[in-house]
Amino acid sequence: MGEQPDDAAVTDTFELAGVPDSFQRLWTPHRLAYIKGGQKQVSSKETCPFCAAPERSDEESLIVHRGKHAFVILNLFPYNAGHLLVCPYRHVPDYTDIDPEETAEIAALTQTAMRVLRKVSSPTGFNLGMNQGETGGAGIAAHLHQHIVPRWGGDGNFLPIIAQTKAITQTLGEVRQQVAEAWPEEGSGPDSED
Repeated sequence: MGEQPDDAAVTDTFELAGVPDSFQRLWTPHRLAYIKGGQKQVSSKETCPFCAAPERSDEESLIVHRGKHAFVILNLFPYNAGHLLVCPYRHVPDYTDIDPEETAEIAALTQTAMRVLRKVSSPTGFNLGMNQGETGGAGIAAHLHQHIVPRWGGDGNFLPIIAQTKAITQTLGEVRQQVAEAWPEEGSGPDSED
């Protein structure tokens, strides 16, 4: 293509990626499949990871609890260690698509998940939310899921902000085991979970 007359005015002197410089880089090639596929990866119930997860073992799917209408699973691409998702079993995209029983169970599982995470990892705060639709930021817009992200003071350091990289301190398997073991038995009241 060749140089354009105004290239020098808009181009810095930074070297190409891979050339040694003063920065250390954390490479995350495993995310490429997720990033490249985007919303097109989930085109139906048959290609939905949230529909496939309950058909496999808890350890393989990273499920920490199975309820009647919804289940709790670790996020495969967590923002923080312990990032959980509460998903209805039904393949529905929107919060208005779930029935009252599903709504109640998703709310109850969210509360229990917060209690369990407080017990196993002592977060000082949480981010809770549902990203609705592709333009609303949903990574998988075809299947509703509630995010539960534990937060600690200082966990939002420069890496995610500047480098778009997050350092996670535990493996997903370790977190799944801790949360699953701390999950209260069926019929236990909220007071027994603290």
